[in-house]
Amino acid sequence: MDARRTRAAAGALSVLGFLGLGLSGCASRARAKTIVPAAEPSPRAVATCPPSSESPLARADSPRERIVELGRSINGAPLELHVFGDAGRPTFVFGGIHGSEPTSAYVAGRLVEYLRENPEAYAGTSVAVLPEANPDGLERRSRTNARRVDLNRNFPARNWHRGSKRSSNYGGPAAASEPETRALIRAVEVLRPARIVTIHAMNGDQCNNFDGPARHLAEIMRQHNRYPVRRSIGYPTPGSFGNWAGVDRGIPTITLELRQGRSGPRCWAENENALLAVIRAGVESVAR
Repeated sequence: MDARRTRAAAGALSVLGFLGLGLSGCASRARAKTIVPAAEPSPRAVATCPPSSESPLARADSPRERIVELGRSINGAPLELHVFGDAGRPTFVFGGIHGSEPTSAYVAGRLVEYLRENPEAYAGTSVAVLPEANPDGLERRSRTNARRVDLNRNFPARNWHRGSKRSSNYGGPAAASEPETRALIRAVEVLRPARIVTIHAMNGDQCNNFDGPARHLAEIMRQHNRYPVRRSIGYPTPGSFGNWAGVDRGIPTITLELRQGRSGPRCWAENENALLAVIRAGVESVAR
């Protein structure tokens, strides 16, 4: 085997190891959990998953649900990614990046419950869900993490800037300075998702906001949740996940903005079919 093939094989194995797909005895369990060793990469030098001709999720004997601990929050709470299915590049969904928007975590959590109970929803595709991207903030009902950094201003996007420490939008001492941010970056690098939905809640009207080549996904969601489609939410978001993943990296990215103050069950009822429609878009892409 030449050096190039050796490197490619090692890269593919590292991806499978990240997702815990090499665990022995997985076929007999409904769920399997693995822990990714903590890493402290340079904020602007996060490793990129090597390209592979095979899906990083593909394994015939994988359990129905795999739970991957991506890392820990500042206060030590686990950041757990729930992975379903094994076909194609996944749909990645996460909520709770702002602790003051608990309905976003509720809706993402309900999606996990739904996928557990309805495996036909992801047949022919794959889905990865992180319900609580900022567990410390959710515990305190604070927008920021435990170091008072707005995680949705902490991504190493081209437009990142530090901002004021006194602001609730403080971008941190450096891009990707926070472990929660790095966990999300690592998830994207390894999953190589075909599409992403990040769930938020805002005062005022709800919307399907899109970054990068994602207008078609926003339109699909609009057919089900009746939320307006918007390219912008009306103000700058330097260092946001959408700028980093959607604009800079070209991954179709939706920011699903729920209406702040509306109950979690109502938000789920409004968006259940919209989220499932995005997942079904993955089935269609695999078929092509």
